[in-house]
Amino acid sequence: MVTAVAPDISFLVPSYNAEDTLAEALASLQRQTRPNWQAVVVDDGSSDRTWELVEAIAAADSRIVAARQANAGAAAARNHAARLAAAPLLCMLDADDWLDPAFIETMLPMAEDRSPPAIAYCSYRRVAPDGRPMPVEQAPLLAGDAARREFSSFCALAIHTVVFPKSLFERVGGMDESLQTCEEWDLWLRMAFAGAEFRRVDACLAFYRMKPGSLSGDPTKLVRDAICVTTKAEALRSQHGSPAEGPETGWITPAISRLRMLVWVIAAKHDPSLDVATLAALLPDIPDAAGYESFFAGVILHGLQTGLLPDRADDLIDAPEQWWPTFRLLVQLIQRHSLPGTGRKILEAAAWQLSAGNLRRSFTLGTIQVVSVELGALSRIARAEQADTLIMHGFSGDEHVGTFVGPLWGDLSIRAQIRLILQEMQAGEHLERQPTLAYAAAWTREALRGYRTFGGLIIRSGRRRGRLERLLARTGRNAVLALAPGDGQDNDARLSDILRDLESGLPPVRRTAAAAPAKEKQAPQAQSAEDYWEQIFERPDPWNYLSVYEQVKYEQTLSLIPQGTETALELACAEGIFTEKLARAVGRVTATDISQRAVDRAAKRCRDLSNVELRVLDFVGQELPPDQDLILCSEVLYYMKDEEMLAGVCRKMAAALKPGGCLITAHAHLRQDEPGRTGFDWGHPFGVGTIRRVLAEQAGLALEETIDTALYAIHRFRKAAVADPVLRVETHGTPMDVDVAKHIISGPAGVARETAWATEVTTSVPILMYHRIAEDGPAALRRFRTPPEMFRKQMQFLRRHGYYAVTAPTLANLLRSGKPIQGRPVMLTFDDAYLDFHANAFPILAENDFSADVFVVTDKVGGRSDWDCAHGEPAALMAWPDILELQQKGISFGSHLASHTPASAMENDALLAEALRSRHALESRLGSPVVSIALPYGATDFRVPGILSLAGYTIGFTTRAATAAFSDNVFGLPRLEVRGDRPLEAFPALMGLPGAFIG
Repeated sequence: MVTAVAPDISFLVPSYNAEDTLAEALASLQRQTRPNWQAVVVDDGSSDRTWELVEAIAAADSRIVAARQANAGAAAARNHAARLAAAPLLCMLDADDWLDPAFIETMLPMAEDRSPPAIAYCSYRRVAPDGRPMPVEQAPLLAGDAARREFSSFCALAIHTVVFPKSLFERVGGMDESLQTCEEWDLWLRMAFAGAEFRRVDACLAFYRMKPGSLSGDPTKLVRDAICVTTKAEALRSQHGSPAEGPETGWITPAISRLRMLVWVIAAKHDPSLDVATLAALLPDIPDAAGYESFFAGVILHGLQTGLLPDRADDLIDAPEQWWPTFRLLVQLIQRHSLPGTGRKILEAAAWQLSAGNLRRSFTLGTIQVVSVELGALSRIARAEQADTLIMHGFSGDEHVGTFVGPLWGDLSIRAQIRLILQEMQAGEHLERQPTLAYAAAWTREALRGYRTFGGLIIRSGRRRGRLERLLARTGRNAVLALAPGDGQDNDARLSDILRDLESGLPPVRRTAAAAPAKEKQAPQAQSAEDYWEQIFERPDPWNYLSVYEQVKYEQTLSLIPQGTETALELACAEGIFTEKLARAVGRVTATDISQRAVDRAAKRCRDLSNVELRVLDFVGQELPPDQDLILCSEVLYYMKDEEMLAGVCRKMAAALKPGGCLITAHAHLRQDEPGRTGFDWGHPFGVGTIRRVLAEQAGLALEETIDTALYAIHRFRKAAVADPVLRVETHGTPMDVDVAKHIISGPAGVARETAWATEVTTSVPILMYHRIAEDGPAALRRFRTPPEMFRKQMQFLRRHGYYAVTAPTLANLLRSGKPIQGRPVMLTFDDAYLDFHANAFPILAENDFSADVFVVTDKVGGRSDWDCAHGEPAALMAWPDILELQQKGISFGSHLASHTPASAMENDALLAEALRSRHALESRLGSPVVSIALPYGATDFRVPGILSLAGYTIGFTTRAATAAFSDNVFGLPRLEVRGDRPLEAFPALMGLPGAFIG
């Protein structure tokens, strides 16, 4: 008799009517390379000879402990076995499964009874009733938070692939005996939330026997118990504060998890008599599966493979009659509850997954036709009935040379195939070119068509070799196409007919004749400071001194003038706007400026003021009038080239004051000078911080009073001793001119645009997606509505961190070039063209020096977002005058299709027609080319990029959450959604700067 005194591992083996398989399961333990194990076999009220078999085997091997109970279910039997287990580690082995001889030796070193407990798990494979081993089912990685996330959605591990501590099993309460199925899933879930560490063993060490008629048990029980487990998972997730569910977090919602189980069970059963409606009614709700199309395609295919047991996944292609009805039924079920077009995308994903198993296979799946072509032996391929999407794999001998995915319009003649190989796959070098007279004649004809280009290359100097090679290659491709057989029913001919009919139905676009930009007169290089300022004052009031912002600053400055001031000297008086106010507060004013133009305008403004004297004076190079009671010098000391020049001017001003006289100066806070606070990004070498310090360093001058605002400070210095300086914190004037506001950087230190431009390059661009910028609206649409003040802080954040905006046309050119992009680009996009973009978003964009792209639903312009009417009152959309006004101010516009219908829900012809119509409407109104499109709901599929290209677009955007990179399809660029229901603090993390200050 074999004995084990202190086993390292105990196997829990529930047995119910298992006389046919139990001996083999236990024999797999007896073949283990490490013999120090225990098996506790619990007969769960069997009616066959199971108990007699257990007793006989246990009598010959003391490592096997026999126990029995009245029939109570597998979970109860495992709990019973666990109570009798003597080892610190456990594994649950069903009576009809078995293990590899190296199971214990390989798994035990990975599992540990410690804190936190460590669980080992491995891969497994199913074995068909006829003994055929199925492909290995690879266990997922469950490190870190992945275990909680995965087990919250489905049972990621087979029951007999896991080794775990007995103490952990007891701590979580063992198996839930109320569950008739899914009990192991429930156990792994609770262990994951108990803090267990899951360690994967990269080996297939377990085998699962498939018995005829027993597949997955009762589907009603499976669905019902899955609902129980996912409900428990939701409670645990909430209790432990795990992230919110959603595709962007990786946490799948309970509704999606339940639909997953329902779909898998139906696919695995593939039983025409199955009451799918009754099963579906078990779910509390059936969710919208948009965004999970590839996921559900994989679930359905896995279920079908589990039920049909093909040797390879692509073997399903050989017997579509066995599974297509079930597949179609499931797609229809999901589509009824999802965004239009979701079913099509599931179909596409399934076809792609089947094709990936063997690229040589040709087949049709619904509307998807997959063909494999040998470039050396092309032949005509008929378009399958109902097919509107093509996946074409090209081979040259054993080499796969490319794949085309796109819309299908007609039969694939040899000519149509060659065009795809040449233009889409870029695999022309693999095509055979016969050196025939016909080819030579065709080549000559194509060359003659391009004779001017050839001639230009010969005549002009420069980089001719590369251009010549490209021209020769294009000529050769055209010659090959000219010789290839085609006909009026092939793909290209039918597409040409469709395009001709569509374009002929559109009125001609009346483009605004862009006036040739008048050549600006280049101002002559200033030879002196006088010349520079004369050029500045060519335009009257170059800094808009009449604005509210400046007028408030003037009033604050006047409030610092001591009562009874007799003489005042104003330096840099500009056009006398402040001089006029100053004259009413003092006895006599001498107002000066370096510019004769400025002085002339000031004289005209102050001609009725007898106490004002105006003169031209360069206060840097000339002496100042002495014995002044008051000197005012504001908004000009930035222009000193360095601190040495500034100190010289400050000494002059101090010397020109009488004893006890005052100097008042107002200047802005500059980021260059004070990087840790809000200020302007003007390119001056210093701002008010340095100016204040240098003035305070002058002998005899003392700071007496300060008015400080967020954007500037006004100081009064006195030529005398001062006890304690006074500080007054006040607000600045608003609203502010855009030309002023766009230079303000808010908040603490960041990165200047100029610095980022000079020191950084990138190959990716964050494209931010917004919808409405508004406070109010339907609660159900909260995520699509960003409050204006939150939006302002987000734009200030981007400005502070050196981002600059690129628009769609610019981005298209950048991506086409393939060259790294300088600085920190960001693209700001707004879907639907809501009226609140005009009212709320644009002013904030302008004040932060950003442009943006707005995508217009062209049939709805001037109306309301009726696609949202199920959620409440639809929001107003911009009218054409609003759009035209914003276009003149630098906003870029693109298409959001004409009707806001998901592109995936439209047939090829309808999508092409709507995409053309929408672009035409925009170009007709805007008078300029439109190249960009954002797809409603982000709904794209295999056909859409090709159709958009045919409609004349060059760049397209989806809602896939990622940063756009050079490797992305230019018609499927991802965007980062800025959700209005997330806290402001989430925005820095979205931009890759988690924890950064945002306000």
